[in-house]
Amino acid sequence: MKWAYDFHIHTAASPCGDELMTPHNIVCMSVLKGLDVIAITDHQTVANCEVVMKVGKAHGLRVIPGMEIECSEEFHMIALFPNLDLAYQMEKWLWKYLPSITNQPSIFGTQWRLDEAGECIGEISQLLLVAANISAAEILEQGRRLGAWIYPAHIDRNSYSILSNLGSIPKEYQLSVLEISKSVSLDQYQTMYKNYQIIQSSDAHYLQDISERENYIDSDTLVLHGLIECNP
Repeated sequence: MKWAYDFHIHTAASPCGDELMTPHNIVCMSVLKGLDVIAITDHQTVANCEVVMKVGKAHGLRVIPGMEIECSEEFHMIALFPNLDLAYQMEKWLWKYLPSITNQPSIFGTQWRLDEAGECIGEISQLLLVAANISAAEILEQGRRLGAWIYPAHIDRNSYSILSNLGSIPKEYQLSVLEISKSVSLDQYQTMYKNYQIIQSSDAHYLQDISERENYIDSDTLVLHGLIECNP
């Protein structure tokens, strides 16, 4: 079975995320656009994954806990987790390598922890828009150890991408999946990178940017990686 997906969506926990990116708004917009499964991928945190998952379940939308991670090479990776416990373990491990910098909301934006109603129940003081002091190789190793499906984000971009920063995709990373932005041609990148599975997601920071029902993934792929159960 093919499911319509968007595996790169930010909440108001990301300082660059709009304040309207609340659990209810994200889920309802995703349902309105006809998506079957989404992933919440805030910068360096899984703080709002649980609440979005709860709201998603109430609306019949599958929600995968995830995170967008910036490595010391300063490119972004997406990590999707089989369950919340593993996601929290990855966050705890990663935060040991984040530079201890306090967020300044007036400069970088707010970093809200939300409840199911979308109310702010606290702010994350650690600045999230910062690279971790640990290499991509080590992040990949830890992510895989925790059962994450982990791959480079928006490889087509001129900044914070593996290609813009490294110039190529190192074979030693043993990657099988690459993400591209929704604004580029999926067919083109599938032709360019025939040996990889290409994921095309929105990187939505605003509700209107969440993907339409246009990208599909085989549900068996998600079952194989433990990201969903066979039945909702």
